[in-house]
Amino acid sequence: MTITDPGTVVHHPQDPGAGVPARVPVLDLTVPVCNEEARLEANLRRLHGHLMESLPHAFRITVADNASTDGTLRIAERLARELPELLVVRFQDRGRGNALRQVWQNSPSPILAYMEAELPADLSALAPLLAPLLSGHSDVAVGTRLSPASHTNLSPQRQIISRSYNALLRTLMGAHVSDAQCAFKAIRADAARKLLPYIKDDRWFFDTELMIDAELCGLRVHEVPVDWTDDPNSSVDVVRTAFADLRGMARLMRDLARGRVPVRELRRELGAVAETGSGIPGRVLRALGWAAVFVVVVLLTSNPLGLLPGALTALVLTGSAARVAAGLRVVLRGKKSAHRPHSIELPQARAQ
Repeated sequence: MTITDPGTVVHHPQDPGAGVPARVPVLDLTVPVCNEEARLEANLRRLHGHLMESLPHAFRITVADNASTDGTLRIAERLARELPELLVVRFQDRGRGNALRQVWQNSPSPILAYMEAELPADLSALAPLLAPLLSGHSDVAVGTRLSPASHTNLSPQRQIISRSYNALLRTLMGAHVSDAQCAFKAIRADAARKLLPYIKDDRWFFDTELMIDAELCGLRVHEVPVDWTDDPNSSVDVVRTAFADLRGMARLMRDLARGRVPVRELRRELGAVAETGSGIPGRVLRALGWAAVFVVVVLLTSNPLGLLPGALTALVLTGSAARVAAGLRVVLRGKKSAHRPHSIELPQARAQ
């Protein structure tokens, strides 16, 4: 079936007929795509085959087309006519965050996930990603490319930027995940429906905002090391994306400081054990301090290096210092977390 965001629905022969109850898929795995005609069919067939062999529950793969201008939509529609588990959604506006929000808000599945169309994450990591959510042990599961147990081909530049960015997240916002940007995540639908109305970013920062809000609201987050093969021909501008993420971080800190995200109310609604304080004022003060350090380093390095290299140098140095500071706080205070176990009711296993 193909759905376009203006509301047009085109049914394909595999859609259930009138009066035939449709089986609700336990997993809805979203694959955002944009101009992926060269490899889309092979990757979707590979992903579909892996889920058919490894997942004992009904599933759906939702291809979220972000205004592709090549043959991506045509290929996805043809595959949807062949594979009953495939759904195609067409969006006129680009943005991974926008696509995920729209798909997840309208999905009937209890488990929601997403991964990139290039399938850079080894598919063997899907089972450990989904297992804690299916069992009810955790609310959110995230992949990490930066764990010592992960094997990746990330370039040194990307490693440095990613590690510095995540160090800033841990210091400024109290994040615990090691790789907030990894495009390999899953979340329980009941938790997603509570968080999504407060996640404002429509593009790359969506991942980080989801993780920060989830942790602040007391959700249990499970991290999974992944083997990751980065695409050297990717059109993603890593530096530009990193600065967009920094702007997103500043905006999110303002939203938290002004109470635009009702953290305490969400903690109660989501069943998290109440904590003594949200810690947001302290994070804001730390954020202002590190922002000042960042600006000073940029000013000191921009003249000899140029603005962009100076800003990158500031990001790396500030991120490294923030990581050290975060480690010292953990040693001095220790980590405290309290979660109440959740349960989830699953339909019967898919017949093999």
